[in-house]
Parts: sequence; C-alpha cells; structure tokens
Amino acid sequence: MRVGIFTREYPPLVYGGAGVHVDYLSRELAREIEVEVHCWGPQHSDGSNLHVRGAEPWAEISNGTDGKFKGALEAFSLNLTQIKALEGIDIVHTHTWYVSMAGFLAKKLYGVPFVLTTHSLEPLRAWKAEQLGSGYAMSSWMERTAILDADAVIAVSQGTKADIQKAYPDVDPNRIHVIYNGIDLAEYQKTSETKALTDHGVDPAVPYVLFVGRITRQKGVTHLVDAIRYLPAETQIVLCAGAPDTPEIATELREKVDVARKDHPRIVWIEKMVTRQETIQLYSHARVFCCPSVYEPFGIINLEAMACRAPVVASATGGIKEVVVDDKTGYLVPFDQDPVTSFPRDPEKFAKDLAKRINELLKDPEKCKRFGDAGRQRVEDIFSWTAIAHQTIDLYKRLIEQKKDTK
Repeated sequence: MRVGIFTREYPPLVYGGAGVHVDYLSRELAREIEVEVHCWGPQHSDGSNLHVRGAEPWAEISNGTDGKFKGALEAFSLNLTQIKALEGIDIVHTHTWYVSMAGFLAKKLYGVPFVLTTHSLEPLRAWKAEQLGSGYAMSSWMERTAILDADAVIAVSQGTKADIQKAYPDVDPNRIHVIYNGIDLAEYQKTSETKALTDHGVDPAVPYVLFVGRITRQKGVTHLVDAIRYLPAETQIVLCAGAPDTPEIATELREKVDVARKDHPRIVWIEKMVTRQETIQLYSHARVFCCPSVYEPFGIINLEAMACRAPVVASATGGIKEVVVDDKTGYLVPFDQDPVTSFPRDPEKFAKDLAKRINELLKDPEKCKRFGDAGRQRVEDIFSWTAIAHQTIDLYKRLIEQKKDTK
C-alpha cells in the first residue's frame, strides 16, 4: 500500500500542531506501508518507505499578488501542482484546508479513496478573516468542497466530530472517524537539563508558568497575559510565543506584556519558535503549563506538557476536554463562549478564572507533582503514535477494499 499525504507543514518548516502531527504520523506509518509526503517548501528526500516531495506556489501568484487573499491563492496553486504526477498511489490523505483541494482533485483524476483529517474548521475560526482577508471566503470554500466529498473524515477528537456535524450537517456521520493525535513517548519525557532555560533568561530556581504556542487569536495568549495581574508580583511567567498571525496581534500582545511587566517584572518572552529539545526542557521544569486556547480541536501541546510531567491549566473547550482530566492531570477552566467568534463573552472573568487555578497550583507543589505523574500515565495509556498509526492504516485498508468492491 502507498499513501499520498498532503500537508502544508513538514520538517523543518513546522509551526503548528498539524505539522507536528504529520511529521510523527508519516514516520510511524512508514514502518508498515509506503508513504509519499507532498508539502510546501524545498524538502526532497527518499528513505526506504518514506518519500518527501516539496513544492512552491506559482511564482506569478507569490510575486504578483497583493492583499491578504494571496495566501489562499498560493494554496490553490500548490494543490494543482502537487497532483500532477501521483504514481502508484492507492489512497490520498490531506491535513488542513491548505491542501484539501489536492485530495479532492486526486480522487477525481486518479480514482483513489480520499481521507481528510481536520485539525480545525474554517467556519469556527472567524478571526481568520483578520489574517486571510477576503481569502477567508476561498479557504472556507476549499474546505467545504473537500470535506463534503471525502470518503472518510478523521476528527482528532469527539469534540471535533461534533463540530464537523454542526458546521457541515450534510456530512454522513458514518464517514467521520475519531482518531486522536499522538506523541512520541521516548522523545517527550521529563529531563533534568536546564540549558534552554538559562539560555533564554529563565531562572530555574524560581517556579514559572509556561505558555507555548503561536501568537494567534485561537491560542488565547492575550487572555493569559490579562490573567497575570491576578498572580503574585514575584511570579515568573514564560511566554514561548512566536509566529504572529498578523502585525496587529503582535503589536497588541506587546502592548499587553509591557503593561503587565510594570507590576510583574519576571515575564520572559521568547519571541521565536524554539527547538523541540528546548521546548521539552521548558515543559519539564514548569510549575504550571497554561493552555488558554479559545478554540482547540485537540491541543497537542497539552500532550507534550503532560508527557513531561507538567500539570496543566487549560480552557475547557474542544478536544482539550478529552486530553486533560479535571482535578487529576490539571484543571479545566470553563468560559461562556461566543458561538460565532469562539471568544469568551466575558474576557475579564476568564482571565480571573485562569489566574485562580494557576495560583492554586503555584501554592501546592505536591499537587503539581501528583497531577504531573497522572498526566504522564494518561499519555502513555492512550496517545502513543504506534496505536494511532495502526488505526489509520486500518481505515486506509477498509476504504481501499470498499473502492474495489464498487468497481
């Protein structure tokens, strides 16, 4: 069996959870089947079972298009490029709207089954219009067209499955399959190393609250910064936050951090995407890991933190509720969510509630250790990549057999 996997992100050009997912999944799948990855960028490699083929958007679009809709046009052009020469592919599998039309077109042109994993849904991310401008209408069209035509839609959580049924009620529920994200248990585990902390100005001797993620409305980092005013003045807060969606949100975050620093000087802002090993060190020594996302189909960063035995304070939204167990591996913080924007209706209350749970853990290191150990055990029991790859291959096999039966 040979699967064609389409993704925007692939190492070394990874900036979000979807890219992490495809990186690990493709390598795990390649232990048993042939995998051909089509991604954005200059990547090109061949292993025994893993073949990577990068490509670039059309130059006339990249160099000759102005406006925020440029990204959507680049995505569509690259989808057309990537499906020109698929040889020996038995099934295609796409990740995120950026490549969804490649799967749609491959199904039509090559007559192969089409699997689509949704890591988020455009109708539930209204703030993307801030990033994509009028291109948001195009990204929404691409996603909708593909998801309605896919032979199987993989939801990364039960919450995501419910969101799919809500956003796209025409999708047959029997075509939606829940397969969780996973984690490399050997790589993500607690370490005693602290070089990454000292290199970035973090004091290992002072307990700290950690955030890891992109600067985007979805990840809710501004809500955590708003919560800082309700934490003790000596609290060390580490914001490992880079890759802003827009200059506007980057400016907004900077202004909030500057204000917060007046009374809380121990804010360390690492304004870049750090390496995996650096992140593991940051997770390992955090007193509390905070995930204040307003929308999160899964939230792989919570798995990473739990694997490194960090207790988690996270928003009670989406797939996070299936990863973090309240009062066992951390705390879930509910908020009244606007159904259109996904933002908290009362941001101030949400900030206070985040701070309340963070404060509880800052004062109780024994509970932190108990939550951290329970988090590691939960990750080991449920979220290994080996189990997830087997579930994915089983789905591929069923779809290929169904396709044969209909011929």
